[in-house]
This record gives sequence, C-alpha cells and structure tokens, in this order.
Amino acid sequence: MSMSEAKLKRLAHAEYWDERYAKVGPEEQVHEWFRSFDDLAPFFDRHLLQVRPPETQPKILHLGSGDSTIPGDLAKRGYNNQVCIDFSPVVVETMLKRHADAGVGGITWLHGDVRQMDQIASRSVDVAFDKGTLDAMIHGSPWSPPDEVLENTGRYVREVFRVLKPDGAFMYVTYRQPHFVKPLLNCEGTTWDIHVDVLAGSESSFDYHGFVLKKVPPSSAGNGRTEKGDSS
Repeated sequence: MSMSEAKLKRLAHAEYWDERYAKVGPEEQVHEWFRSFDDLAPFFDRHLLQVRPPETQPKILHLGSGDSTIPGDLAKRGYNNQVCIDFSPVVVETMLKRHADAGVGGITWLHGDVRQMDQIASRSVDVAFDKGTLDAMIHGSPWSPPDEVLENTGRYVREVFRVLKPDGAFMYVTYRQPHFVKPLLNCEGTTWDIHVDVLAGSESSFDYHGFVLKKVPPSSAGNGRTEKGDSS
C-alpha cells in the first residue's frame, strides 16, 4: 500500500471523506476497504454466524462504516440489529437513503466519532467490526508511532472496549502486521484476549489479518493477555 505520508494523515479527517463521497453518485461506491464480504465469508462464518447466528439478535456495531456493503450483506442473512457509525455526514446521508430505497431494514445510521461514541451505551454491543478505520488513524513509523497516532488509536480502542458487552467480540481486519498492531490494541485501559486469523489473499494480493478481541474478565486480568493465532 504505497501512499504518501501527507495523504495517510488526511485519512483520519472527516473533511477528506466528505470530499470523496460528495464526488460520486448516490448509488456509486467510493471504496470497499481491504476485502469484500465474499472474501471475508470464512472469517464471518467462523466468528459471527456460527457463534452468534441471526436468530440470537446480536447487536453489531460497524465502526467507521463508510459506504461498505457489509452491513447490507449481513442484513440479507438475517442480522437486523445493526448500527453503523461514521464521522462523514455525507456518507451517513448517502447510506441511509441507499438502504431505504433498496428496502433494507434493521440498520441504524449514526453520524459520530468512533473515538467518542456518546450515542452508544457502555456494555451494549455484542460484536464491533472494523475494516480500515483503525488503519486510517495510523501513519509514521510502525516501530515508533507518533504521539498523534497513539492518542487517536488509544481513544478509539478504549471506546470499543467500553461499548462491548463482557462477552462481546471486536472483529478487526487489517493489512498490517500483527506485531505492529498489537501494541496499539493493547493500550492502557484495556485487557484483551487476542486471536488472529491469517486471511490468505489471492495469487495477486498479500495476506490480510483478521483479529478477534474479547474482554478478559476482571478476575483473570492479572494473569496477563492471551494471544492465539491460526490460518484460514
């Protein structure tokens, strides 16, 4: 992913995305970050459909949802308790209209900042999903991230930790290497059990990683974090 440092920094600002979303028609998609629903089907099947099938009515929170088709793809599979939050009012309005016109229900669209989700109650979310949002906050050296990156990612991850139920799961898809991402996920104020799947790419692409983070119960937090990994 070759992108200038200046452009990487712009990804963390709503104005950049407002400008991009405003340039396309209401039915055009700007970008599906990293992988499509079909590409991620085994990851979703293993960590969502099998664990929390639609009939259990899990509350799914899409973090920085943009114009991704994934909320709609999940709605077609029976998940009708979804919330999408994004800091671009342009894309929120676009997606609200697009899904209403298509007759897709069960999705609430919110304009808000994932670093301060006042609209989302603590311990109210079963599954939080991120595909590109945390990554958009990261720039600079991966070995020594700038203070701005540490502040933004820390605020974000702590908010995800806050809104998740005790048995909730944070599903996060990234192209970044786990050894660079884990220190950002393991920020102060959180204690996670971390599982990592390797999401193999096609012959023409590189591997992505699918993280599944779960809260460590307070009684176990003193034993340290647990990390697991496998391939898919």
